[in-house]
Amino acid sequence: MIVSRRWLEALLERPLDARDVAERLTLHAAAVDAVVPLHQDLNDILIARVLEVKKHPDADRLSLCLVDSGGAESVEVVCGAPNVQAGKTYPYAPVGAVLPGGLRLERKKIRGVESNGMLCSAKELGLGADHTGILELDTAAAPGTRFVDAVGIADHQIVIDVPANRPDLLCHKGVARELGASLGAPVKLPPIPGAKPLSLSPPVRQSARGVVDGVEVRLEDPEGAPRYMIAVIRGVRVAPSPAWLAGRLTAVGQRPINNVVDATNYILLELNQPLHAFDLAKLRGPAVVVRRARAGEKIVTLDGVTRALTADMTAICDAEHPTIVAGVMGSAESEVSADTKDLVLECAYFQPTRIRRTRRALELSSESSYRFERGIDMLGMPDALRRAIELIIAVAGGEVRAPAIDLWPAPQQERAIFLRPERVSRLLGVEVERAEVERLLTTVGFFVAPKDGRLAVQVPGWRPDVTREVDLIEEVARLKGYDAFPDELRAYRPGTVPDAPDEQARARIRERLMRAGLLEARTLPLGPPDGPDAVPILNPMSAEEAYLRRRLVPGLVRRVEYNWANRNRDIRLCEVGTVFRKGAGAGAPEEWTSVAGVLTGARRPPHWSEGAKVPDMDIWDLKYHFELAVSVAAPECSVEPATGGAVGWEAVQRGGGSVVGWAGPLEADAPVWAAPLFGFEVRLTAAQRSLVAYRPLPLQPPVERDVALVLPPGVTAAQVSDILRRTVGPLLERLEVFDEYRGPGVPAGQRSVAWHCTFRDPERTLRERDVDALLARGLAALEGELGIRRRES
Repeated sequence: MIVSRRWLEALLERPLDARDVAERLTLHAAAVDAVVPLHQDLNDILIARVLEVKKHPDADRLSLCLVDSGGAESVEVVCGAPNVQAGKTYPYAPVGAVLPGGLRLERKKIRGVESNGMLCSAKELGLGADHTGILELDTAAAPGTRFVDAVGIADHQIVIDVPANRPDLLCHKGVARELGASLGAPVKLPPIPGAKPLSLSPPVRQSARGVVDGVEVRLEDPEGAPRYMIAVIRGVRVAPSPAWLAGRLTAVGQRPINNVVDATNYILLELNQPLHAFDLAKLRGPAVVVRRARAGEKIVTLDGVTRALTADMTAICDAEHPTIVAGVMGSAESEVSADTKDLVLECAYFQPTRIRRTRRALELSSESSYRFERGIDMLGMPDALRRAIELIIAVAGGEVRAPAIDLWPAPQQERAIFLRPERVSRLLGVEVERAEVERLLTTVGFFVAPKDGRLAVQVPGWRPDVTREVDLIEEVARLKGYDAFPDELRAYRPGTVPDAPDEQARARIRERLMRAGLLEARTLPLGPPDGPDAVPILNPMSAEEAYLRRRLVPGLVRRVEYNWANRNRDIRLCEVGTVFRKGAGAGAPEEWTSVAGVLTGARRPPHWSEGAKVPDMDIWDLKYHFELAVSVAAPECSVEPATGGAVGWEAVQRGGGSVVGWAGPLEADAPVWAAPLFGFEVRLTAAQRSLVAYRPLPLQPPVERDVALVLPPGVTAAQVSDILRRTVGPLLERLEVFDEYRGPGVPAGQRSVAWHCTFRDPERTLRERDVDALLARGLAALEGELGIRRRES
């Protein structure tokens, strides 16, 4: 999207710096790809007034002009244009000025008379194709004023990379709205030069059909055109556009055509509302019918190509056949020409996906289709149509004799979304005050009202991308400015769902191995066959990588060989990854997560204080790392010497279970200077670990008692502990055995067991009588259930 700096200035009623505009838009709205200055090559051109014109003494077609260019003295200029008159103002290029194209003017003689510069035509200034006469200016600027300042053509094109979800930025008002939010300036449509106050009646709302000033309008495809408006303007005079309108369009790269077409293009670029003007005399009926195209129906579009329509397209037709491919392009048959007197002005909303499919099917794109397929402001159509009527009457004359018609079968209201201020702060990670949220959203056209502790936000029609609460939060973030947020990474969690047990186990083993000095590697899960149960790939890329890996160690060994080839001797690598083997029958292969590591080289980094060489890692270093990996990856296993005479160790499930890991020396293609290579691999167990519960330190003092009990044969201390805890209750904080006695004073076959009991109430201080009662209750239960008595001292 190309916007004009001067056009934005007219909307904001304040001067703008193009570079500042680009920076603000990039930070808060959309990236600016380029800032292109316009007519900066005319900075040397001045305003001059011709004081006297006389014929050249030696040339009939040349004139001698005495020119006041603002200097101390007037200068004489030789001119060949017939339209130069004394007392008129013209653009003047003095000696030394550089014209567009790089030509530098010098003082020289023309047919014997010295010329001091030149008076310029529009073509010589790059402002048009007319070179038959000097460009006459209507300005009150004093001689010597810079031409670009007096005429107001110095401008900048600001090229914006508008994302697909921001159709509101495809017009000057939308861009000005974003700038106004940043600058604190309101947006106001500039007055139309030469426009007179109009008394226009509001459009007449109908459902599917109606008549406006003798033109019948029917909406037969409400799905493709949910809202369709028509106005009739009679008595227009089609002619070239006034300079201000042509200048607005050329500033953004558009070619002026005539005052009517240029007016519709102006509204498109100002308000993002595509319009189409029909020549009423060329409409059969006269009627405007919005319907589905018939399969095979033909139309000759404005580019002169005959195109076949399909039943999936919407067509704008007269009483007989299509005149427009809705939302894409019109036909030459109904276009406005120099003979047009009466206009039918269309203002419509077309279904975006329908326009997108039509544009792709016809391989035809236009400024209108680009906007319709992204979604325009359906609710702003009446205002756009009124401004278009005012502009056309101002530049082409005419009158509106009947109110416009508005076919809207299913009227819509502005969408309302509830926003929770606390949700804004939680999602953005910084505190955003409620008042600031309201202010930011209001600056770009949202209507905000508090309701039940939330904010009811009314979304304007030009923002079809805002549909959820999170969209409003994104608006707050970008309007506040992403650079205003802290750049340090804070503690966060993307959701409340805990990690899967397998991911938790992977994270634990990675952390432990990294602490032990190993570096994590990521190898390909493909390789050569490694055993009879290797899983083949149906369409391998190479013979060396034709199978899924059965183990992680071979891939790590290849990484060690690569490091050796690059003269790296001290290597510690580990990997946590998935391994595979054939399943039973023709089923899917089995897969699980394994942890592997390889070690070679020095046991620790060398230090200058050490005189001797640092020893290399040996088999016992391997055992240390293997035991570390097993303790985290498979805590239910024990490390035992390898069976079958092999050197190394195995991880075996306790109780005589299966082997889930191994460790030992490895063979590799090693250089002579390499140290021995060791490796291990163990299957990762994704066991769910219980969370550590937080318990605050007690504030009340404990009451401690020691009690010795005589236990009959067969009674265990655990049984005693269970009964005491059950009968005494939660005030028995701790129960510990600290002594066992057999001998004199204890009946034969029995034993005396002593317990240290700690009582505590978290709410109050326990008294001695409270503890005595609790202990007595517990002893009574022991005697009644197990026949246990307290040992007498």
